[in-house]
Amino acid sequence: MSALQFWMRQGQSRAKCYTSRMFPSSSSTVISASSSASQQASHSLTTDASPLEENKEWKKFTDGSRFWKPVKSQDGKTVGPLRYQRPIFVAATRQHVGKTTVSLSLMSGLQKRFDKVGFIKPVGQQHVPVHSQSQDATIRVDKDVCLVKEHFHLDHLDYQYMSPVIIPQGYTKKFVDGEISSTDQLDRVENAMLHVTENSDVVLLEGTGHCAVGSIVALNNAKCASLIGADMVLVANGGLGSSFDELELNRILCQHYNVRVAGVVINKVIPDRYDQTKHYMAKAMMKAWGIPLLGCIPDRPFLGCPALADLEQLFKTKLIAGDEHRFRHYSPADINVVTTNLHRYLENLRAKSPRTLYMCHVTRDDLILGFLGEHQRRKEVQQSENPNEPPFEAAMIICGRKGVYQLSKEVEDMIRCHHDAPVMVVNMSTRDAMSKIHSFTPKLNIHDKNRVGVAVDHYEKYIDFDELLRRTRAANTSFNDPSSISLEDLRRL
Repeated sequence: MSALQFWMRQGQSRAKCYTSRMFPSSSSTVISASSSASQQASHSLTTDASPLEENKEWKKFTDGSRFWKPVKSQDGKTVGPLRYQRPIFVAATRQHVGKTTVSLSLMSGLQKRFDKVGFIKPVGQQHVPVHSQSQDATIRVDKDVCLVKEHFHLDHLDYQYMSPVIIPQGYTKKFVDGEISSTDQLDRVENAMLHVTENSDVVLLEGTGHCAVGSIVALNNAKCASLIGADMVLVANGGLGSSFDELELNRILCQHYNVRVAGVVINKVIPDRYDQTKHYMAKAMMKAWGIPLLGCIPDRPFLGCPALADLEQLFKTKLIAGDEHRFRHYSPADINVVTTNLHRYLENLRAKSPRTLYMCHVTRDDLILGFLGEHQRRKEVQQSENPNEPPFEAAMIICGRKGVYQLSKEVEDMIRCHHDAPVMVVNMSTRDAMSKIHSFTPKLNIHDKNRVGVAVDHYEKYIDFDELLRRTRAANTSFNDPSSISLEDLRRL
């Protein structure tokens, strides 16, 4: 056998392998270059059912290309040769990497490029009540859906179709026990996608956590993306080795479900290492996978600083006073645990930054009253003597274990009299409260409009939208692996 014959056989064998992976229901079919968009889809997928699923529920997805939108010019005509805009699905490599912030930035950028942008969070966990106009009833949706719809004024969409599957407490057990149907879940996602696609020029979807989240209920992020013919954008934290490893795990799962990875956004990059991270991560990904770096976002510490409203949620409590300052933010460096005498504390109050979060024990009535007195003094100075005096933006957290220590009624009454001095009581030790704050990662929410606006402005300018749209309109479905065979090459065999 000649070398040429050997490599021809290898190529034919390789083509069969990729044909069976990409078109498992018709592995011997040759697809012509003139095939319709539905024939071009690499998302029609057949796989064996898991033990938790009935065979009839997960044999083959309906062709996801029905959710692709023809690309049109500014005059409303289709651009030739005909191309399609696929849905864009955002998933992370793990928790707390900034997936929601990236989704908000993508939504902002897409709204500048399309008339109507749709949004869906297929599977949600933390949910809030909202009003559905189409149902004229109160329903529950994922909290991020509420944030995106209200912040970006998505009036062309109804809440009913933006959060099709909610996983409350106990849902997983019911699914494993067979009380919840996998088919019903898939139908809800498809139905939501049909309605949102019909009313939008492009659809952005946000996953829950990494690509495998939801696997126990047979509806992980990669599977959702495959179902609707979406391309994936992966979000990872800044770094090189560990970030690359996490991306590889998620990329492989996308490949398993025939989901293309449009690109990667690296988030929270240390500013001093920004150029190095951007250069080597882009080079490594393109060399190994053929996947571009769509964005490299330098860290912005303010976005990770909790507001008093976040601390209310963390400690399951409410401010006794100063409610109008709930969205005032404090960094960990702004926290000061007070154990000194009153004299030293007052000196500290006047020397420290006016925005400091003080923590003291509930038995220190002197410190509490000292804080209230200084707050009143600064307020009077600013109003009468020195209008240019910087505002006193300090807050106080009073700590004490429940059932052991308690704030006296007299001191509490005095706090309430100073209605604009932010004071919070937490039923735990000072040490435990400090530990919880340092390990806490605040999330964006619809009420904290300042932080949401800062986040979008900071992120959006670092994302390459031209490359994102080019990738999500391309016909090549090579799994982004330079060593694999492309769909165009496969058609010619």
